[in-house]
Amino acid sequence: MADLSSLKDLGTSSEAAVAAPAHVRKVDSLGRSYATGKRKDAVARVWVKAGSGKIIVNGKDFTAYFARPVLQMILRQPIVAAARDGQFDIVATVAGGGLSGQAGAVRHGLSKALTYFEPGLRSVLKKGGFLTRDSRVVERKKYGKAKARRSFQFSKR
Repeated sequence: MADLSSLKDLGTSSEAAVAAPAHVRKVDSLGRSYATGKRKDAVARVWVKAGSGKIIVNGKDFTAYFARPVLQMILRQPIVAAARDGQFDIVATVAGGGLSGQAGAVRHGLSKALTYFEPGLRSVLKKGGFLTRDSRVVERKKYGKAKARRSFQFSKR
């Protein structure tokens, strides 16, 4: 490490120019990329490979597993944002939480897996906010409270 006593020394230092981390393609021997997505209590394992656009969640078609159109839209957001509709086959297994959390978990895992398969998509997905893990979880119940924060009903007598 060079002796940097002023800002002028920093400008002339050779250590100042550090390259940004290069994102490399991570694909297994079967041509798939894998990522884990999380939301609330749900955890999704997602595999992405080049294909015809089939999306399978827990052995079922995603329209059968996520019956509500809102959840289907949430799941497809990263593919639509990346303009890769119908180009990838997606297989996901998801456990824990409810359907809404599971759809968010699959979306998160799918976004990460797409960036591993095609690193050029990272900037588009990052801008859309799909790579950020939504850290909001249910607050725990405290003793002396009816719920996490709700107090018991007050009675004067």
